[in-house]
Parts: sequence; C-alpha cells; structure tokens
Amino acid sequence: MTNQAAADLIARSNRLGADPKNTNYAGGNTSAKGTETDPVTGEPVELLWVKGSGGDLGTLKESGLAVLRLDRLRDLVEVYPGVEREDEMVAAFDYTLHGKGGAAPSIDTAMHGLVDAAHVDHLHPDSGIAIATAADGEELTGKIFGDKVVWVPWRRPGFQLGLDIAEIKAKNPQAVGCILGGHGITAWGDASEESERNSLWIIDTAAAYLAEHGKADPFGAVVPGYEPLPEAERRAKAAALAPTIRGLASYDRPQVGHFTDADVVLEFLSREQLAPLAALGTSCPDHFLRTKVKPLVLDLPADASIEDSIARLKELHEQYRADYQAYYDAYATPESPAIRGADPAIVLVPGVGMFSFGANKQTARVAGEFYVNAINVMRGAESLSTYAPISDEEKFRIEYWALEEAKLQRMPKPKTHATRIALVTGAASGIGKAIATRLAAEGACVVIADLDLEKAQAAAAELGNSDVAIGVQANVTDAAAIQRAIDDAVLAFGGLDLVVNNAGLSLSKPLLETTEADWDLQHDVMAKGSFLVSKAAAKVLIEQGLGGDIIYISSKNSVFAGPNNIAYSATKADQAHQVRLLAVELGEYGIKVNGINPDGVVRGSGIFASGWGANRAKTYGIEEEDLGKFYAQRTILKREVLPEHVANAVFVLTGPELSHTTGLHIPVDAGVAAAFLR
Repeated sequence: MTNQAAADLIARSNRLGADPKNTNYAGGNTSAKGTETDPVTGEPVELLWVKGSGGDLGTLKESGLAVLRLDRLRDLVEVYPGVEREDEMVAAFDYTLHGKGGAAPSIDTAMHGLVDAAHVDHLHPDSGIAIATAADGEELTGKIFGDKVVWVPWRRPGFQLGLDIAEIKAKNPQAVGCILGGHGITAWGDASEESERNSLWIIDTAAAYLAEHGKADPFGAVVPGYEPLPEAERRAKAAALAPTIRGLASYDRPQVGHFTDADVVLEFLSREQLAPLAALGTSCPDHFLRTKVKPLVLDLPADASIEDSIARLKELHEQYRADYQAYYDAYATPESPAIRGADPAIVLVPGVGMFSFGANKQTARVAGEFYVNAINVMRGAESLSTYAPISDEEKFRIEYWALEEAKLQRMPKPKTHATRIALVTGAASGIGKAIATRLAAEGACVVIADLDLEKAQAAAAELGNSDVAIGVQANVTDAAAIQRAIDDAVLAFGGLDLVVNNAGLSLSKPLLETTEADWDLQHDVMAKGSFLVSKAAAKVLIEQGLGGDIIYISSKNSVFAGPNNIAYSATKADQAHQVRLLAVELGEYGIKVNGINPDGVVRGSGIFASGWGANRAKTYGIEEEDLGKFYAQRTILKREVLPEHVANAVFVLTGPELSHTTGLHIPVDAGVAAAFLR
C-alpha cells in the first residue's frame, strides 16, 4: 500500500507536470519525506521519496520514485569529499536505499534530502528561467520576490548544490524557495499543498512581473523578408527542405525529425535578434542536453529558393560541425567521453519553421518543445534585462559529464529498425497492416498510406500515438496524391528510409472476359502505382544520402502461369522487373530494392475479401472458406501463408542481416515448385 506522503507526492507531481508552464517534459523533480515501519527492526524509519532519474512528473507513478533512508542520506555529509569529487556521491546513494530502492536516484537527490522541508519541488518553468538567465537576475529576484525567494548563483547540479540550498533555507526561514542561476527554481513546504502552492506562486509571480514590466519587442524589429510565409507555402517549402536537413542532421548517426511552424517559433525567426540570441544557445541543463549548445540558423530570407536554401544549408552545416569540434576541443580533458557527434539537433529556417532531431520521434519532438521553452526564456530575459546563459565551458561540463555518459550507456540497445521511417501503401488492412505492425514493433516510425483515410488513421492509432505512426490518404494512381503523402511523411518524421509498395487489387478473369478497364485498373494501381511511389520516394532517399530500402510486394503469380489471371499476373510480373531495374539504378545511392512473392494469403487479405477469394474458389471448384486450406495443401510445406509471414520477410530484407542484398525476390508461398525462380 502506498505511503500517504508518497501518494501526495505523486498527485502533486502529476498536477505540476501536466502544465507546461511549470516545467518541461521529464524536467525537474519533486520529493516528500515521511515515516514507515522498518521491516527489519519493526521501528519507525524516516524515508525520502524522490522522482527517479529520467522520469516525467506529469506521468509519474510509484514505480518512478526512488526511496532512500533519510538518516543514511544525511550521514553522507560527514564523508563528502568536496566539490571536486562530488560525483562520487551518486554511487554512494546506492548505500542509502530503502529495500530495493525503487527507481535509480537522480543527481538532484541530495537537494531533496538535505533541505530541511518535508516537501521539495525543483522545476524548470519558462518564467523562472527567464529570471535565472537575466544578466541582473540576482537583483531582479529581490525586486520581484522580496526576501521570500533567494538567489543561488549557478552551480552544476549535485551534492554541493544540495548543501548550498539547505544552508540558504536554514539562514532564510522566511523564504519559500530559490531561483537557481541559469537553471530553474526550487520551492519547499511543510505539507505537499504548501510546497505546490509556493512553487506556483514563484512561477506565476515571475510571469506576472514579466507581463507587466517586460518590453513589448524583446527580439527587436521584424526583418523585412523574414516574415512567415503563408501556411500552404511554408509547409511545401518545409517538405522540400526536410530531406536535405535530415541528411545534414544525420551525418554522424541517423536521426528522426520533427517539424513545427508554431507562431512562437515563426515570430522569433522573423526578428533582428534571431542570430545573436540563437548563437548564445540555451541555458537550463535539460534544454541544451536535448538541443545542443546552439541551433543551426539558415541566414536567408523566407522567399529564398529551394536550391539556394539547400546550398546555403550545406555550407552552414560544414561551419556548424567545425564550430562544434572546436567547442569540444576547447574544453575536453583526457577523461572526457568521446565526442558524440557534431551535427545540429535544432535547425531554424526563417519564414518556415523549426526542425528538431533525436534518436526517436519522441526525443525529436521534445527537443523542439525544449527549444520553444528556450525562446520563451530568451524573450523574458531580454524583455527585462539581457539574456546571459551559462558559459560554454559550463555547458560542456554537463554535456560531457561522466554521470551523463553513464546514463546514456545504461539505455537499452536500440531495436533493429530504430531511426527508420517507413511508408507502407495499402496498409489499412491485410498484408500492408501486418507489415506496418511488424516495422513499428521493431522500432520504426510508420506512415500508413491507404485510399481510405479514416481506415488508415484507425490502423495507425492501433500502433500507438503520432510518435509511432500516422495515417495518410494516398491514391497510388495519382502522382500528386502520392507527393502529398510523402510530404506528410517527411513533415511528420523528418524524412523517409523504407518504402513498401503493397497497394493492390485483383480481378480473376480469363482472357476473353478481361476488359480493357480491368487491365487498366490493375496496371494503374500496381505497375504504375509502384512506379510513381518509388519515383517520388527515391527523390527523398537520394537527397538524404542515407541509403534506404524499397520493397515490392509482388506475387508468386509474377512467375507462375496460373489460370484465369492475365491482368493481375501480368502487372505482378511488371512489378517484379521494376525491382531488378531499380536495384541497378539506385544502388549507387545505397538504396536497396527487393521484392517478395507471396501466395495464398487468404486470412486477413483485403484482396480476397473483395471478391478475389470467391472467384479463385470458383476457379478451383471449392468453397471459399476452404481456400486457405486448399492453397496450403498444394504447397511443398503444406502450411497456410498469413499476412504476418510476409511481414517477417519485409523485416529481414530491411534489417541489418541482409544489408548487402538487392535485386532479390523472396518467395513466401510455403513452397510452390512451379514458381521457383530460375
């Protein structure tokens, strides 16, 4: 049963974390102190419950709390070796845990344990960080809060910061909290409600002061030509630039992207202070760990051509990498972790918006959210004073902190398709849906494209939220519709890596009953449709420079001459040869093109459900419900083929094991000798 103090802590944390004005995603931490019975002695024992490392306040559960014995935690003060060796104290936390201890304690645990208050909140509100990063932040703190909030000069999070804040509280009994220079706020209270009330009072008081006393144009005047483009125009430009930008952001390692053209971003990009403020970078440790020390800013007006924008972005990327290497070299010591990559995490395009990048979609999206936080912070600081973030040297000490490196090393190994962005056509049902499901399970971001938008969106929702999958409408016979779907894909996830040409239909008729319309329909959807999708996707894959995969779901019928099947089999043979042709043409770009030849996929198949099954059953003189068994019995293995078996083949062809395979067709037919490839 949850202790009441812990239960109150979780409820408070969820309330505070649910409102972005209070703190960023996974930012800040909260704690509560209380008493439980020690199961060993049967005596009361004082405990500290504190949000564990890496958790998020808004979604915090009991499992996300670290639980420590307060007496042992405070005894660490007696063996503290000093600020030069304070990192050693993190390992010492393990010896203060109560029982198994719950979640791993974070670097801020000392702050919560050493401050003499039953409840403590450490948060990263934009309004508070605006004061914390103002050049005269200490003076502003006194002016805004009087003696109820105390200024704490910048200090890297750790044991010493906990000692500092504990001392400040002891010397200032009237105070309800602190502004932590360059970082955020900390508040406390004897009851959970009091701590929450004090936190919100600091946040809201800072926000009200900024609103009343801040100047109206802290970012300066609008620069002519840098105003936001009309929505349709800016999103078209964003889609056109996205493959280039993702390729640049993925020079060292593949990244997933996120795009936003929120008003707060576009307004910042249009102002004269854009370049100097962006160059200063972010300040709050949570911010720059996600956004890097500074963004890459395209220094061209909104109406610059796509060609000029791409050329300039590539020049700026070279300079960015050189600058980042210089930053690393300036502050790295022999003990520093190796450089983790010199590419930008944030790319700003005036008139268009912001691209943000990370190891997965959620990380990329959150990085963008953090940079929006940083814009708000810069606006607030500049409106009252001058924005003065912590130094690059201090940023480096956190970015390449041994404790941060250890945290990264503890992260689970990525799945095989992590960072890969897949577009699957005809994916709202049947084989396409099975493929999309498998790719998402293996870590890919998936775009489900289907003629039926509602069904595509429903299928995507089954896989997870929009960080995992989206549904788009795509008529594969229409080049413009295909381009819209691919634009949606690159704006959702930053680019494209893997395309599955699965959309199809079939009409089972003998030659003399096959009409010209029957022939045209099947060739338009499968032969022409695959060609159009591959052509549009190849432009993205080539521009990114990251290689990629194109998969054709062809058919055993591309090889086997079955009865009453002229139009379908002919178009499948067309698809099969497209595989060979494109494998040769696209290989120089590292793009693999392979095919899969299924047969007899009855259960879950959209094609069979649409009448094809009934026609094939009639052709073979059996009942439609027996068709799957019939197909299985005519195979060498006597096994029925399901959509999941085709998905397995897509997984293998696009995974790391077959990285050197292109131009191949894999049969997934349980063995049909007449369809063996020769």
